[in-house]
Amino acid sequence: MIAVAWWRSPVIAFAIDVLLIIVFAVVGRASHGESNAVVGVLSTAVPFLAGTATGWLVVRVMRRTWPVDVAPGVTVWFATLVVGMVMRHAVGAGTAASFIVVASLVLAAFLLGWRALGAYAVRRFSART
Repeated sequence: MIAVAWWRSPVIAFAIDVLLIIVFAVVGRASHGESNAVVGVLSTAVPFLAGTATGWLVVRVMRRTWPVDVAPGVTVWFATLVVGMVMRHAVGAGTAASFIVVASLVLAAFLLGWRALGAYAVRRFSART
């Protein structure tokens, strides 16, 4: 089971979340023809990264666990979305309704998707043994 569940390490799981937020920022900027310079990507990603860190902290404090599964991942996704949008609005960045909908769906697919795939892999591997 260890080989299949390597992603359950909090450090690795957090790194996956961070990587996916950066991918979200890169793809979003590219789809609007914006420069993908490091500063531009970071300025787009930082509000959502702050939200991800907030979600991880909330899960750790409230549930006394790490958000490596789908259920606590919902808290991470929600915090990522809400904190990210509030921070973007505070600095005058776009928070149009269409962006909120697209960001909600993409972030859910990213932040919950890898957790769901991991849970599926563990179940499938466990069924074989």
